[in-house]
Amino acid sequence: MRFYSTRHTNLANMTKRDSDIPSVPSVQVIERMFTLIDVLAGRDEAVALKEISEKAGLHPSTAHRILNDLAVGRFVDRPQAGHYRLGMRLLELGNLVKGRLNVRDAALAPMRELHEFTQQPVNLSVRQGDEIIYLERAYSERSGMQVVRAIGGRAPLHLTSVGKLFLAADDPQRISAYAARTGLQGHTPNSITQLRDLERELSRVRQSGYASDNEELELGVRCMAAGVYDDQNRLIAGLSISAPSGRLEDNWLPRLKETAHRISESLGHTPSRSL
Repeated sequence: MRFYSTRHTNLANMTKRDSDIPSVPSVQVIERMFTLIDVLAGRDEAVALKEISEKAGLHPSTAHRILNDLAVGRFVDRPQAGHYRLGMRLLELGNLVKGRLNVRDAALAPMRELHEFTQQPVNLSVRQGDEIIYLERAYSERSGMQVVRAIGGRAPLHLTSVGKLFLAADDPQRISAYAARTGLQGHTPNSITQLRDLERELSRVRQSGYASDNEELELGVRCMAAGVYDDQNRLIAGLSISAPSGRLEDNWLPRLKETAHRISESLGHTPSRSL
């Protein structure tokens, strides 16, 4: 089975940013409400009104009035007189939002921006058993000859950049079990086919926070990948750039990582907890 085709294609209906949305609320009381919620979000325990008002830059009477209104809506709790913390209503709404999140939907616009930057195809892949599956792609006819992965195509974990990200997240026992099950079969002379070599490669992935495929799945094709994480710090997908060997540029890596980071943030991931 071939995992890509080298051809021209067109990316239509590009998503545009809405430049009409203001950067701050136009209603002052709403802006103050957001500020108070941010102050409470910075503390695990209930916070005294005096401290809240100081950090928010509001008069205590103003903060008190807004916090009481938020308490009516259960957005804020008042466990004791003069002390406030975030309320259960925010958790309820957060769970509703989380249930609607979809990694593909979250990734589409950032993937297209990354493609515009590199002029090479960008792929979103997930793990299924001992393989990765190409879930989505961003590419364009205007980019000339390019490596286009087929949506729904599969590839072994140890031969792909995204697959290495998932293996690097496994413990040594799981990696050894994967090697035993698959035999670490290779596709090219560059393929990693020995467990010791794979372990060294995965150690490098953990240290650097990205993975690469140096013509290991297909001769003439190189890839680089960064992980996409959810709000539980779980690696749920990989974002990769695929290109003919002579066209993949190392200076794309920071932009790739930043794009994967943006997608992870939109799924609720805390940046400081990534790989």
